[in-house]
Amino acid sequence: MSTPVRVRMAPSPTGSPHVGLVRTALFNFAFARHAALQGQDATFVLRIEDTDKERSTEESYQAILDLFRWIGLDWDEGVEKGGPYGPYRQSERGDLYRDVLAKLAASSHTYECFCTNEEVDARRKASGSKVMGYDGFCRDLSAEQRAAFEAEGRAPLVRFRMPEGSITWDDLVRGDVTFDTTHVPDFALCRANGDPLYTLTAPVDDATMHITHVLRGEDLLSSTPRQIALFEALKAIGVAEETPAYGHLPYVMGEGNKKLSKRDPQAHALAYRDQGFIPEGLMNYLALLGWAIAADRDVFSLEEMVEAFDIKDVNPNPARFDLKKADAINTSQMRRLSVEEITHRVLPFLKDAGVVGDPVGDADAQLLELAMPLVAERINKLTEAPAMLGFLFVDEADFTIDPDDAAKLLTADGLGVVRAALEAVEGLEQWSTAAIQDALQAKLVEEMGLKPRNAFGPVRVAISGRRVSPPLFESMELLGRDRSLSRLRGALG
Repeated sequence: MSTPVRVRMAPSPTGSPHVGLVRTALFNFAFARHAALQGQDATFVLRIEDTDKERSTEESYQAILDLFRWIGLDWDEGVEKGGPYGPYRQSERGDLYRDVLAKLAASSHTYECFCTNEEVDARRKASGSKVMGYDGFCRDLSAEQRAAFEAEGRAPLVRFRMPEGSITWDDLVRGDVTFDTTHVPDFALCRANGDPLYTLTAPVDDATMHITHVLRGEDLLSSTPRQIALFEALKAIGVAEETPAYGHLPYVMGEGNKKLSKRDPQAHALAYRDQGFIPEGLMNYLALLGWAIAADRDVFSLEEMVEAFDIKDVNPNPARFDLKKADAINTSQMRRLSVEEITHRVLPFLKDAGVVGDPVGDADAQLLELAMPLVAERINKLTEAPAMLGFLFVDEADFTIDPDDAAKLLTADGLGVVRAALEAVEGLEQWSTAAIQDALQAKLVEEMGLKPRNAFGPVRVAISGRRVSPPLFESMELLGRDRSLSRLRGALG
């Protein structure tokens, strides 16, 4: 039997979820699902790192769950689902952390530190040391020194004793990485009030949840020597069995070769849903930030990614987030959807915009079924559907023409075209796409000698209110004779 594969995603509920989080979750998911395809017992765990009591919020927690459900990364074990190693929120695991701290202290892997930050900075400046972080002052306090600090009322925090020498691991993305522990100072595991820190909780959770592979962002690379050293201690005290394999995914860069930060508008993952991206589009694009399915192929499904994914193929170099490329990938994924699927997905946006009711009435449902095939190939985001379709559903009393489009196309010449169009179609016996097209083609193009763009542009604005709309002749058939003639007359004033 092969060794089980257990990966985890462990977001912090502190603000709007970042696209970098989604990319990391995607690679973890693909890693686990690919292992499952190879016959391994593979599990994708979702846990929540909410030890930061001041910044963690329930709203952010719910946003994380909302995001994971929207993007379709279904976790096997964790929050909301349970599992053998719960609870899966760090705020509910305090007893475990306190027990581990006690065992680490009993085995001399940790010590209490009474120093203030100001004292540490002052000693570093006085010594001329260039090593940032703690200097180990409290590692071997005498009983008298300790008593003096306690007499001052100082509350100690707990620090981990880093071993001397170097720490090397075979990074799944970067190959061998080595850190000299001279440059990795003793680090705090909990605050002076006893609250555990991420430096303790993440490795303890990985150990007790039997995580086998930790795939995470490059920004956490420098903390890995600390986690590996702590894992050795956890193994010594019987808390951990094995140290997981680590792989550090490349930075996601924003504009100007700066790391994409939470302050960048394109960093907020759920904003893409609100902007009309489909999850297939966003996930496909994020997969390209450090990985490729083939040198000549950019568009693929999540299932195709899972089948092809190998962590060794991840490029360690920084990947730049390109919004135009993301838009293009989303458009390509939109074209893969059936008309029925696009209709289902645009409905919430049509309801929110008031284009259709909620629930959708029978007449509107029938009209939508007829109209969607006309726009499915023309919209690049779901949010474009209300503007594209609204003119078909709006009450005539509320119908308006875009002022900018009117200024460009409903000029004196344009209104002359509209007048001629009205004359061409108002006497039609049959109100069909073919009849409307024949009549307008004969009048505007053949008789008046207009180019199609000049012939049909003003009519399109008069009928739909916009320069960009579904196909004109089909739109007029759907709109019906009375409403179409009314709009042509209305444009003429």
